[in-house]
Amino acid sequence: MMTKLVKVGTIEIGGGLPLAVIAGPCVIESRDSALRHAAALKEKADRIGVPYIFKSSYDKANRSSVHSFRGPGLEKGLEILAEVKKQIGVPVLTDVHEIDQVGPAQEVVDILQIPAFLCRQTDFVLAVAKSGKVVNVKKGQFLAPWDMGNVVEKIRATGNDQILLTERGASFGYNNLVSDMRSLFVMRELGYPVIFDATHSLQLPGGLGNASGGERKYIPALARAGVAAGIDALFMEVHEDPDYAKSDGPNSLDLKDFEGLLKTVKQLDALVKEGERR
Repeated sequence: MMTKLVKVGTIEIGGGLPLAVIAGPCVIESRDSALRHAAALKEKADRIGVPYIFKSSYDKANRSSVHSFRGPGLEKGLEILAEVKKQIGVPVLTDVHEIDQVGPAQEVVDILQIPAFLCRQTDFVLAVAKSGKVVNVKKGQFLAPWDMGNVVEKIRATGNDQILLTERGASFGYNNLVSDMRSLFVMRELGYPVIFDATHSLQLPGGLGNASGGERKYIPALARAGVAAGIDALFMEVHEDPDYAKSDGPNSLDLKDFEGLLKTVKQLDALVKEGERR
């Protein structure tokens, strides 16, 4: 299924091109951590031959507890992301949570991400879209995949058609998510590149009481399933020591496992895309 080609810096996503990967720690823990992760991930992605985009958040506004680590904040976080972009030479993605964050963020990052919980907030969606940047929308855990058509319509109403759509699981009872691979197909029918978030899909929201849990042991299986279903990019939270990550460690892939998984999904993607071209 052919989707629109969206350009992110020097990288192109969709249009039948091979799989790209978006990966990094959930939150920026420090300047050194961000640079270290970005360099290691780019080196591994380059070795496998998969286009790579760095992702990390300057602020996690939707943490379970008021005591949870949220990140360095907008100003310092954007400085770090700008440094990652310059020193490591990769496009960068970060999420924005308020309308007044859009202006500063659009000056630095290549992709502005609309968090899942905010994907129906019309004024916010329009503000992000009006930036003219590539917009990645996380599908809300509460939305059916076909409802993303309304979100796409809002973004396109601003004249921006640089749209990416991300599946990150659907609410399945209390403190649990489930991934319906049909949603990837449904969203690709909207005509825009679809991304599968193989790590947030394994989050157990609020599962630890004052923090979210997760089931990282299933990341490789879900990543393979998503790629086999047909996607344009894979999204993964990756950390050098997930047990000590300051956010979403339970559902983060261990950095040491990144290259092997990337090699596998690249091979799967090639088979799927070949089949789609026939």
